[in-house]
Amino acid sequence: MARIGVQAMMLRESVAEHGAFETLRRVREIGYRAVEVSQIPMTGENVAELARARDELGVEFAALSANLTGGPGAPNDALEGDFDKIVADCDRLGAQMVRIGMLPFEAMTQLDRVLDFCDRTNEVALRLREHGIRLYYHNHHIEFTKFDGRFMLDVIAERAPDVGLELDVHWLQRGGVNPVAVIGQYAGRVRMVHLKDYRIGRLDPSAFEALQRGDREGFQRAFSDVVQFAEVGEGNLDFGAIVPAALEAGAEHLLVEQDQLYGRTVWEALRTSHDNLVAMGFGDLF
Repeated sequence: MARIGVQAMMLRESVAEHGAFETLRRVREIGYRAVEVSQIPMTGENVAELARARDELGVEFAALSANLTGGPGAPNDALEGDFDKIVADCDRLGAQMVRIGMLPFEAMTQLDRVLDFCDRTNEVALRLREHGIRLYYHNHHIEFTKFDGRFMLDVIAERAPDVGLELDVHWLQRGGVNPVAVIGQYAGRVRMVHLKDYRIGRLDPSAFEALQRGDREGFQRAFSDVVQFAEVGEGNLDFGAIVPAALEAGAEHLLVEQDQLYGRTVWEALRTSHDNLVAMGFGDLF
């Protein structure tokens, strides 16, 4: 059965302050039991605490995160440099999926670099498959730029056929496409979906102050920057259609994520998303 869980990028500050076990204990108290690990250093100590959370709290690990290559500031281990460690961490935590959160920055504007990324990623996917692990690619909005009239996401999907897709519904919406339609387009290839709402915020008073000063460019920047991340059910996306579409497409994990919290705590945000999803009738997925 599919499970609604948490994308642990949201938990990185708590893990740094309180440790992975205590952080996941609080996650379980809210009602989540599945976690996708991301932007948490996979040190021996953290892996041991994650394993303890699995054994003592019943936490399931939907996937671990990795970059294709390493480098300064890389938030996760690198598949091309830390392959054996990533496989060992998956085995220890019972994770059968690894996901790449973004293609390299330098590959975002040049087709030849996108294709190189695809070829190298597909090769790694075949190596992981030998260990019983599946590899997935997570989209943002940048994948809806076009090369020769085709979306980058479609290019990636075709060029790397052994790599699955982890679709993020907020970024699909921000990319100008219909989340339900794209999920349906890739049915059978989608095992993880990020549940993240899309909200249009109110203009800050400073925007009008800029306008009164004659700073029309400042006003226009504020006017254009009202798109916000939101707790599930607090924005404009139709999760009553998105969740069933994800289940029909074969998703195994639906992962709540919110990139910015706008003054709320991570625990408040996760509680709101949980309670709204329960109110929508999806409580049995927790």
